[in-house]
Amino acid sequence: MLDAMTDDKSLLDHIHELVEEEKKLRAAHHGLDSEGRQRLEHLEQELDQYWDLLRQRRAREEFGANPDEAAERSVNEVESYLQ
Repeated sequence: MLDAMTDDKSLLDHIHELVEEEKKLRAAHHGLDSEGRQRLEHLEQELDQYWDLLRQRRAREEFGANPDEAAERSVNEVESYLQ
C-alpha cells in the first residue's frame, strides 16, 4: 500500500529505493528462496503503483488540475494496463 506522499520528489525518492532493492534481488535471482521471489514480485507491483501515481500527478499538473488529487490505484487495476 502506498503512503500518503505529498510531492513528486518524495515519490521519485521512494521509487529509487525500490529499484535499488529490486536490482539487488535480481542480481541474486538464481539464489532466491521463496520469500525472496515473493518480495521481488511485491516490489514489481509496488513500483508499478508508484509509477502510475507519479504519471497521474504529472498529467493532472500538466492539464491544470491539482496533482494532490491523484489517487492510488489497486495492483489489479495497474497490472491490467496494456503496455
